Amino acid sequence: MMYFDHAATSWPKPPEVLAAMQACLERAGGNPGRSGHRAAVEAHRTLREARRKVAGLLGGVDPDRVVFTLNGTDALNLAIKGAVRPGDHVVYTAADHNSVHRPVHALMLRGVITSTCVDVDGDGVVDPDEVRCAITGRTRLVALPHASNVTGVIQPARDVIRAVHEHDALVLLDAAQTAGVLDLKVGEISADLVAFPGHKALRGPTGTGILYVGPRADLQPLREGGTGGESDSPLQPEALPTRMEAGTPNTVGIAGLSAALDVVRPETALAHERALLRRLVSRLEEVRGIRVLGPADVERRVGVLSLTIEGVDPQDAAAILDESFDLAVRAGLHCAPNLHRALGTYPSGTLRVSFGVSNTEAEVDALAEALKQIAAQT
Repeated sequence: MMYFDHAATSWPKPPEVLAAMQACLERAGGNPGRSGHRAAVEAHRTLREARRKVAGLLGGVDPDRVVFTLNGTDALNLAIKGAVRPGDHVVYTAADHNSVHRPVHALMLRGVITSTCVDVDGDGVVDPDEVRCAITGRTRLVALPHASNVTGVIQPARDVIRAVHEHDALVLLDAAQTAGVLDLKVGEISADLVAFPGHKALRGPTGTGILYVGPRADLQPLREGGTGGESDSPLQPEALPTRMEAGTPNTVGIAGLSAALDVVRPETALAHERALLRRLVSRLEEVRGIRVLGPADVERRVGVLSLTIEGVDPQDAAAILDESFDLAVRAGLHCAPNLHRALGTYPSGTLRVSFGVSNTEAEVDALAEALKQIAAQT
């Protein structure tokens, strides 16, 4: 199979990831932080080393501010529901994933918060001035996707963050599509909270996620329970990361993520994915009936592209690519219905192609040819 669905999850995983997970099951099978025997100590060491590597990816932050989560969605929920208080106002954007939209909407329906959704332009880009105008005296949190999971367009994060901090609100950066391909040094970006999965461009296993909690963010825990420490207290410990990490962690998955962090090369990955993106776009430019969404300048994107084929439902096109050409893409709304409304592709959505470091030029050429054949049949 030629796999072009890396925005959902990367595949195949590096062999180092599989080896690390097997080694963890064989040698570090204890419950980290719960016991003093060798198996538990080794498991704790596995988590500590992975936390240190993530901190390095984020520009050398305090490792204790790195919280391991179930996935990117879990990290976003921990951030949103942990940051807001009754009566607060939240700003999010039409470019946001349902992992932001749904928690915000649920809190709003329960009367906990009010919210404002900032629209995007024809390329799916957020205007920092519109974000600034949406902020009120009660705004606690502003959420922003670092890059779109539909079009790959990179948002003006630094300009938005600067505008938000003028009003002393917190910024939550959803880095699901950028962790592993764009610079995430939080000291330069200045985001207060950064959430991302470990299984996309970082190429770790599913079931892994990260939430960076900056010094300005005071989060209430979403879950309480065992942490291995302060067991005599009826309350969750105050100190990070245990404050946000109740229960037994996914040590095996985190071991795989740790191995993935050893081999990830963001600059190399981005250059490779953009080269493939540029190649595909150039081959589709003259194909009648195919419309590529988002900015024409590839330098404004990560390796994600959405397109429509005139007269062909995206779900049908994806099925043809899978069954007749052995090509894996994703069709539909991509958990971002507000963005599809803004782009005029709701309710059918688009056909999404997302690249990874394992893709080749030959695979891109095969995809382009298949899309041409589908378009020619309409």
